[in-house]
Formats: sequence, structure tokens, C-alpha cells
Amino acid sequence: MANLPAEQMPVKINVKTVIRDRGEKQTFDLTAFGRFHQKGEANFLQYDESIEAGTAKTIIKMGDQDGVILRSGAVKMRLPFRLNKKMRGSYELPYGTLEMLTTTKRFDHTYNETTKQGSIELLYELKTQGANTGTYHLKITFEEDAK
Repeated sequence: MANLPAEQMPVKINVKTVIRDRGEKQTFDLTAFGRFHQKGEANFLQYDESIEAGTAKTIIKMGDQDGVILRSGAVKMRLPFRLNKKMRGSYELPYGTLEMLTTTKRFDHTYNETTKQGSIELLYELKTQGANTGTYHLKITFEEDAK
């Protein structure tokens, strides 16, 4: 049997990030348009984001037990997640690579085939080069973009 490419569905994506660090709270909201597809047991969400340095391409892969956020382009980052585990990631800068460490406290993702809607929720502690960077609550919702 031939290995057919996964069907990609155009989606509208809302990303809300809340960062808590030393009593401070920052909230970031993003609306983007991208693509969603399933391959094997994993769900993939991909979108582009315009940032100061240019365009960052983001791919989020969520499996049963683990996930990863990959960014390329203007930003190069690999951030892995596994519930209640410490995972090593990286963030590349022009002058070197920073080591990042995630400790995931919440790891949920759903996709409803009927409504063509899904969500990803991550709660994790982040350390960069061994220093606490804060607790991140990432809530992503997406739905079919039937234009």
C-alpha cells in the first residue's frame, strides 16, 4: 500500500500564552491561519508568525504521550513536552544556542472529526540555561477555515 500524504485542512488558529514569573503576569494573544493534519497517532498544527526578526514557521506535533513545538525561519527553537518529565530543548541565536528545559504539568489535546475543531493545552515550567524563566500556560484552539 502506498504511503499517501496526510490530508491537510486549512485552519484558523488562536494562541493564548500566559507567562507567570516572580509575581509578574504577561499575556500574549495571536490569531493565525495555518494547516492541521493527522499522521499515525500524531496531530500536526502548522502556521507562520510575523515577528520583529522576520517570519517564524511553527509546527506543533502532539502525540499520545508527548509533543514538541518546532520553530524555524527567523527563530530556531525545539521545545519538547512529556507530562511530569523534564525534557531538553534548544533556542538558537546568532551568537550560540541556549539550552532550554521544560517540565510539563498539563498536556491535553483534542480534535473533533465532526466539528473540525481542536485544542491544545500545555502548562509547563521553563528554564533557560538553568535559570527559571517562568511558568507558561499555552492554550491553542483551532477550527476548519472553510473560506
